[in-house]
Amino acid sequence: MTAYMEHKDLTNETIDKARADEIAGNVHAVLDRVAAAEEKAGRKAGSVRLLAATKTRDVGEIMAAIDAGIRMIGENRPQEVQVKAPGLLRLAAERGFALGVGGDGQNGANGAANNATAPAASAANGTIPFHLIGQLQSNKIGKILPFVDTIESVDSIELAEKIARRAVTRGITVGVLLEVNESGEASKSGCPASHAIDLAQRIGNMGGLELQGLMTIGAHVSDEATIRAGFAHLRKTRDQILASGAPGTEHCNELSMGMTGDMDLAIAEGATIVRVGTGIFGERAFI
Repeated sequence: MTAYMEHKDLTNETIDKARADEIAGNVHAVLDRVAAAEEKAGRKAGSVRLLAATKTRDVGEIMAAIDAGIRMIGENRPQEVQVKAPGLLRLAAERGFALGVGGDGQNGANGAANNATAPAASAANGTIPFHLIGQLQSNKIGKILPFVDTIESVDSIELAEKIARRAVTRGITVGVLLEVNESGEASKSGCPASHAIDLAQRIGNMGGLELQGLMTIGAHVSDEATIRAGFAHLRKTRDQILASGAPGTEHCNELSMGMTGDMDLAIAEGATIVRVGTGIFGERAFI
């Protein structure tokens, strides 16, 4: 168990009005920021989706964000997926939403059939995608597949193969994004940028997986040109993968890049998903 999970009840479903209002105000501010960045970049309104990064946040906080307009969530740690998912599925269903594989996405009814707590796939208000955005150890794959519909942190053929085997066994299709280390920083995960095209083509050809795009974490530097260069390179890599026409790469459209501090730069360079935690929930009390 992650240490902070001993000190915070992540299954908690009740927060006070002040905290809910704070989260709602932050969600609206970030959505406005996304819209302004889209307009500045000359992009179509609504072309960028906001993913709420919910690491260390409890069920009540996450539902407050959903109530405020969040329509995509992402967890960093498989342990948190397992702990929070039952409450999130139930509360989302009460609001008319399906969540993750409980919805009508890639895993759809197959995922719901394997998960007794999942709401019906025909939720009136649609589906809220549920992504894993943090590192995944192979022994945790089976524990998250009943809940998440997309894994953004696939950074090797070995991990992709293990997910694919589990997916085929379950009779489902799992969305994946190839994580690329564009900055080259040793502290960051992701495959080397020079290997991305080859790996994407190989992953796209695997049964049980749908290659949906690429993901990266921006360079941890103050120079905006350096940060933008990494995002721009990821976009060019995505375009090369699509242009290759390799089997299984035709849906490689997503660019998950940009967080609270650099999302405007990522949107300018073509991001389709921005992952925001601090901007929505505030500074974390736990790492």
